[in-house]
Amino acid sequence: MTQPAAQPETPTEPTRVSESSAWQALRWWPARRWGVALLTALVAILVVGLPTDLIPNPVFGREIPPTAWAWPALLVSSVLGGLLAATYVRSPLTTTTDDGEDAGPGTRRGWVGGLLTYFAVGCPVCNKLVLLALGSAGAVTWFEPVQPVLQVLAVGLLVWALRARLRGELACASPAR
Repeated sequence: MTQPAAQPETPTEPTRVSESSAWQALRWWPARRWGVALLTALVAILVVGLPTDLIPNPVFGREIPPTAWAWPALLVSSVLGGLLAATYVRSPLTTTTDDGEDAGPGTRRGWVGGLLTYFAVGCPVCNKLVLLALGSAGAVTWFEPVQPVLQVLAVGLLVWALRARLRGELACASPAR
């Protein structure tokens, strides 16, 4: 008896993931991912909070006191950064390439978002790069009013990167190995 000829594989269209289901993917995360998200968020708070002197310490200081929005901005960015970092932890939903590299988008946007948060919550005249570029008067006159815009951009990039990573997990989910 002969076997029927195998049907050639037909390419499938990429799965469209709705906005709400991308964010609902967080519900399926294992405890390990939540732990990484929490630990990364705490580390981000320390990494940004200590040198910008939002967390008082004997090593770093500030010439201009922090703004009222600096702590909420740091907390939001740290939580988003922690969630983004946790998307790189292997999970049954994670998509990988043959060589084990993570194939999801959003990598660069996350780093830029974190860097923008550092510039946004820091003291404008304590930042050496800003002082070199604008001088102390320029830092207060030009850079300080732009800091809230930098923070909005930072949060936007972090949300964009996280959304891209979550959508990628659901659209191209592979079975657990």
